[in-house]
Amino acid sequence: MREMSRTHSVIFIDCCLVARLWLSSIFLIVLLLLHPPPAYSQSTVMHSNPWQVMSVVVLQGLDKITARVSKFEIEVDKVGYFGTLNIKVRACRKKPPTEPPEKAAFLEITDLKLGENATELYKGWMFASSPGLSSLEHPVYDVWVLDCKKRLIQSKSSE
Repeated sequence: MREMSRTHSVIFIDCCLVARLWLSSIFLIVLLLLHPPPAYSQSTVMHSNPWQVMSVVVLQGLDKITARVSKFEIEVDKVGYFGTLNIKVRACRKKPPTEPPEKAAFLEITDLKLGENATELYKGWMFASSPGLSSLEHPVYDVWVLDCKKRLIQSKSSE
């Protein structure tokens, strides 16, 4: 008889445990239905991506033959030239001053040798903080990103 009551108490405890788990899961479901997670708005998405869109990339180029270093600027969606290189800037981004410093530009670089077809050398993001990570590989020229900035509006001088 004693064994029988012990078995009944174990079964009773198990039933109470199952009932508690069931009630707590029902409570969580009701809680989630009454308080859904916040919807992500456009401003939330914008704050999670701190990159600022810039209109001009500042590049630096090295001519390995003459040891000439040149600093030049190209506007987004425009083409610039360095030696035989044709550099098209597709995008330029910069982190705000409150973030760790970083600048990046999406470049398409082709080699325009005289009498030959254009050869695509580079297409992708180039980062200012790590030029070796995403660099142009060319026997004569090196090009890397220095900065991204907004285009200064030039006012016409009145004569």
